[in-house]
Amino acid sequence: MYSIVFLAFSAFAFCYGLTPIVAAWSRRWGILDRPGIRRTHAAPTPRTGGIAIALAYVVPIGILVVSPLNAADSINLPAVVRLLPAALAVFVIGLLDDLYGLKPWEKLVGQTVAACIAYIGGVQFSSAAGHAIPHIWALPLTVGWLIACANAFNLIDGVDGLATGVSLFAAFTTLFAALVQGNAPLGLATAPLVGALAAFLIYNWNPASIFLGDCGSLTIGFVLGCFGAIWMQKSATMLGMTAPVMALALPLVDTSVAILRRFLRRQPVFSADRNHIHHRLLARGMSHRQVVVVLYAVCGVGEAFSLLVTVPGNNFAGLLLVTFCLVVWGGVRLLGYSELDLAQQMVMTGVFRQVLGARLFVKSIEERCARALSADDYWAVVQDVAAELKCVHVRMSLLGAEYERCAESGQPGACFSIQIPLSAGDYVSFRYPAAQPMRQAIAMASIVEILQGAVTLKTGTAHAVSVVTTAPVARDAAEGTSESDVDVVRVPEPACG
Repeated sequence: MYSIVFLAFSAFAFCYGLTPIVAAWSRRWGILDRPGIRRTHAAPTPRTGGIAIALAYVVPIGILVVSPLNAADSINLPAVVRLLPAALAVFVIGLLDDLYGLKPWEKLVGQTVAACIAYIGGVQFSSAAGHAIPHIWALPLTVGWLIACANAFNLIDGVDGLATGVSLFAAFTTLFAALVQGNAPLGLATAPLVGALAAFLIYNWNPASIFLGDCGSLTIGFVLGCFGAIWMQKSATMLGMTAPVMALALPLVDTSVAILRRFLRRQPVFSADRNHIHHRLLARGMSHRQVVVVLYAVCGVGEAFSLLVTVPGNNFAGLLLVTFCLVVWGGVRLLGYSELDLAQQMVMTGVFRQVLGARLFVKSIEERCARALSADDYWAVVQDVAAELKCVHVRMSLLGAEYERCAESGQPGACFSIQIPLSAGDYVSFRYPAAQPMRQAIAMASIVEILQGAVTLKTGTAHAVSVVTTAPVARDAAEGTSESDVDVVRVPEPACG
């Protein structure tokens, strides 16, 4: 216990003294985060705070190792040495990004390499509640978890003091859990991070005089991910393994929502925007400090759930997990993300199934067009399209042959007419009811491109890509086209009207 107190206070002292020095060095060399469209600060600010935290973390551990304190023997030095290369690799990646700016894929490759090094060093999901996990799954699970944690803290670092405070909450919770579990190595490894973050928050609080930078946020997230993996391995139950996830819930949820939003909008996953949780709160008129305080409170709730699940002999862990998930879902809904609301409506109202059905039908039409060799083959495809759209009339002119099919009489109502140019002088025309189900309406847009593209590819003749569509007109029950209106009818069908 004395060693933990020594590490925490010495790290606090080192970070408190080093941070102004690092800030001055950063200003001298112009390593500054300058205001911009996506920036919320008003003046250029040093962005190398991770250097001060890294030094304040390593130096006290080194002092403890060489000190005569009895508790120093509890530090598993070989394990620490194996983990340091991974943390150093992430730190270097972040520092290079702060200095020169790296592409997203370059940072991702570096983080993957660092996560693999950590896996080799012993940070791995090797078991779950006492059951061994096959290596084929342990490696991707570990790498994915560490990369997710590193980037989650990086993405949430958008408001003064937010990422530092959230990291402090998570580190302190991990330290407390280590003490409860009697995990001395994890406690000793976490204590200096708690002290360093507490000191750095003094300078990072709004208005911040220095930022974490990528070298800070990526490294802190990565290290906390390593601690979380170790914490999970000490959990005796599957529910207990969710405690570290709850402790890191805010940054992980923010990152998950950001990925889902961009996926639904068909935007690059690594694209930047101003729709993170803190941005949404700022847009509602909150000040920077109000946003940070609110999110600190959210973190406090997550840490409380995490510690309650960790309590030995807890018979309500399942209920706590369900309650936690409901709280998270409710919080995300309150933020008002239109992408998520619309996606939920599509699933609940059956629109998603209609869209999926339309895409599957279009896929089958595309495959059949690719196999079509003659005009008769295309006409068979067109008839299926007409049946899907419930057309009252369809006509096709292709390669000198004409085809026509009409529905039986007695189908009144307004109709749309659409004519699709194929090759030179050829076309397909459909006439279908205006009150079309969504599935058919979605399918038609793609079918136009498929028919045009397939015929052009097979005939080698270019054609206009325009589609002539007429507005709905009332269809008389006796209206139609008789067989005398066309030159050739290859497939006998009842005459229209």
